Amino acid sequence: MRVLWVTGFLDSPSREAEPFWLAVTGTTLSGRRGGGAFATLLPADGDACLRVQVIGASEKPKAHVDLHVADVPAAAGEARALGAAEVFAEEGLVVLRSPAGVLFCLVAWGGQSERPEPVRWPGGQASVVDQLSLDIPARDYDAEMAFWAELTGWERRASDLPGFAFLQGDASLPMRFLLQRIGSGAAGVHLDLACDGVDAEVERHVGLGASVVRRVPGDWTTLRDPLGREYCVTGRAPRGRG
Repeated sequence: MRVLWVTGFLDSPSREAEPFWLAVTGTTLSGRRGGGAFATLLPADGDACLRVQVIGASEKPKAHVDLHVADVPAAAGEARALGAAEVFAEEGLVVLRSPAGVLFCLVAWGGQSERPEPVRWPGGQASVVDQLSLDIPARDYDAEMAFWAELTGWERRASDLPGFAFLQGDASLPMRFLLQRIGSGAAGVHLDLACDGVDAEVERHVGLGASVVRRVPGDWTTLRDPLGREYCVTGRAPRGRG
């Protein structure tokens, strides 16, 4: 299958963290749909690649991936053949779990083609959400890497750090995958921002309500949003369309 667009979904038991993510990303909120459960974070320019979903009140906040394709049933067939398990299906949408348990959706492509530009903030730094980290237990890591590489057809790129590797699709796509090897626990997804001034960006996020979990000087800082969902600000040059 060919991935034509990528969306990161923030799944939350309430709307409490939505103002935080709007401020962090410099976006505005679309009208709600799906009985109020869904909304899109609209960038100032380019096509949207972040959405929010209100889930059950007893569920923990998390994130998941939407892959936009031209033929959802055909793509779902490919995913199942590679070992994914189907969770739910309706017209234009199939929800699946990868072999390691990462929840993802295949959805009908709506013509999106222009990734959002990074936002330059008053502190001088620019940032943009441009990476979805798939956090994979060590026992499943190699098989999971093979699954996602085969499913997407994206190029595998090594990292300078052990336990990390990238899957990079077409340059027009707004996000790539980082596959991170974790020691234990359940597989999951978190969002990463690219930023050319990590300290200033982290200070901005903390001022908006985030809390710092850990700092890796020169590389990234892990934070929690107001609901406790982890994400990272990474020291990488934000990629514009030019």
